[in-house]
Amino acid sequence: MQPPVLVTRRLAPGVAERLGDLATVHDSEQPLPRAELLRAVHGRTAVITTLDDTVDAEFLDAAGPALRIVANHAVGTHNIDQAACAARGVHVSNTPGVLTGATADMAWALLLAAARRLGEGERLLRSGTPWAWAPTFMLGQELAGTPLGILGMGRIGRAVARRATGFDMPVSYHNRTRLPESEEQGATWRPLDDLLAESGILVVTCPFTAATRHLLNAERIARLPRGAVLVSMTAGVVDEAALAAALENGHLFAAAVDNFEREPRVDPALLAQERAVLAPHLGSATVRTRQAMGDLAVDNVLAVLDGKDPVTPLG
Repeated sequence: MQPPVLVTRRLAPGVAERLGDLATVHDSEQPLPRAELLRAVHGRTAVITTLDDTVDAEFLDAAGPALRIVANHAVGTHNIDQAACAARGVHVSNTPGVLTGATADMAWALLLAAARRLGEGERLLRSGTPWAWAPTFMLGQELAGTPLGILGMGRIGRAVARRATGFDMPVSYHNRTRLPESEEQGATWRPLDDLLAESGILVVTCPFTAATRHLLNAERIARLPRGAVLVSMTAGVVDEAALAAALENGHLFAAAVDNFEREPRVDPALLAQERAVLAPHLGSATVRTRQAMGDLAVDNVLAVLDGKDPVTPLG
């Protein structure tokens, strides 16, 4: 008899071991091919998924009526058809909160790397290209006093705003609705078009949904001040082709991206841009954070197997 839980990817050390004989683990950093996933999910009571696993009607049909929870090992859930899950009485959970600090740190790492041209500088040295210090050599952008805009003031956006205090940067943000003043971290709410026009540096942390897909298209990117820096922590919100074009024509000084719309593929036009700092989805990639994410996913599964509600349910 197969175990009731399927874990679709290798988890951080010690996490999957908590499930013991309850779980089958796909012990690889590569996702299960779709056909294999559909076979493996059959008859399971619980599945710990990642963003590469599409949970839709086909997935739910393959799983069958025993399935009670899909525990996503991510804060995002755009890979899951929540309505289809709800219609079948399947719980959906995610891993909010535990990755906030690590992702905000990564946003600042990318911001600094882009503004100060660290990627270019490292490539120059590693290539063996002759160079010499000069007053005009590889000049970057100053942070102190530069207006910082944050698109998406959820947990991660607020953590990014808190870190801006140490850099003496005035902070503005945009959400569909303004936050209570006690949650604004000293930032000022602005309409989207105003936020774009006023942000010398813009950090994108809003969730990817049907409404936010390519929210920052060519027209909106052009509203940023000439010489601005754009940092994207969310796949799909920034049109990657439009971003590459804004770098190519010099409207943007630099950009940094950690999460891509068609991962692992990256738009070749973006790869060609010297002033694009590109990271392979490392926002939450610390040992402590990935262990906390895995533990929370396991906690959700164990709660449902015990007849309780998930710890961090959606909907």
